[in-house]
Amino acid sequence: MKVVFMGTPDFAVGALEAIIKAGHEVTGVVTQPDKPKGRGKELQISPVKACALEHGIEVFQPEKIKAPDAVSKLRRFEADIFVVAAFGQILSKEILEMPKFGCVNIHASLLPKYRGAAPIQWAVIDGEEESGVTIMQMNEGLDTGDILMQEKVKLSPKETGASLFDKLAECGASLIVGALPKIEKGELKPEKQDDDKSSYAKMLKKDFGKLDFSQEAVVLERKIRGLNSWPSAYTYYKGKTLKIWDADVDTDVDTDAACGYVCAVSKDSFGIMTKKGCLVIKEVQLEGKKRMKASAFLLGYPIEIGMQFPN
Repeated sequence: MKVVFMGTPDFAVGALEAIIKAGHEVTGVVTQPDKPKGRGKELQISPVKACALEHGIEVFQPEKIKAPDAVSKLRRFEADIFVVAAFGQILSKEILEMPKFGCVNIHASLLPKYRGAAPIQWAVIDGEEESGVTIMQMNEGLDTGDILMQEKVKLSPKETGASLFDKLAECGASLIVGALPKIEKGELKPEKQDDDKSSYAKMLKKDFGKLDFSQEAVVLERKIRGLNSWPSAYTYYKGKTLKIWDADVDTDVDTDAACGYVCAVSKDSFGIMTKKGCLVIKEVQLEGKKRMKASAFLLGYPIEIGMQFPN
């Protein structure tokens, strides 16, 4: 098939590579414009653009995909289908209906659950036992199109947002390659989503990562894993941001400590009391410092029972 691929972050790269390897003709790659990053504000290209350039594929980076000139450009790619994976812009009805087989999306959840921007992180934060990938026939709604294919992925007990990201990216690459020939042959039966079972995975912002120790330890531990590697969970230590990268839950702690107070200290961890249970901190990163095990942190930064962390 002749494919136009639309995507931007790392999640989409595996799918693009897989489509190319499967022998489909990628006539163009559409990705977000280069963005300034870092102190020097140097323009940085997206991972998908980097992949396309490596394969000598034409790259199109419209500021607004719905603009008339952008729509005209898309027509010139003469694709049979548009494959979309975390592109970052909403497609108009005109674009959705442009190719012969329409537009399909690689979505990192088992739709209709977790429609929206951050399905991977929320699956971990909410304590889901499984997630997966959906190949969806796109319509004008937000992740509301008909389901073409799905594959489930089990979450491990210590699954993080980063590790689930990798699992679902690999799953999505495999699934789209399996879907394309079936779409071309008309072998897939679209299944409408049950809107009553839908949920919305809202976009995450950095301030969402602040830990509130008046919540239960199990909730905070899932949040830490879900926000690893971005935007990361954090608290404050002597006025500086302290990112928490790994923690366990101790529900057998015997203490009268209030929420946010240190209730235990050992050579390789320290515990902070929560609404229910103790959050045992195992890996941290102090503002301006490298990520390190709690054992290394404790050698240079004193933590004592009774010290308070802010709620």
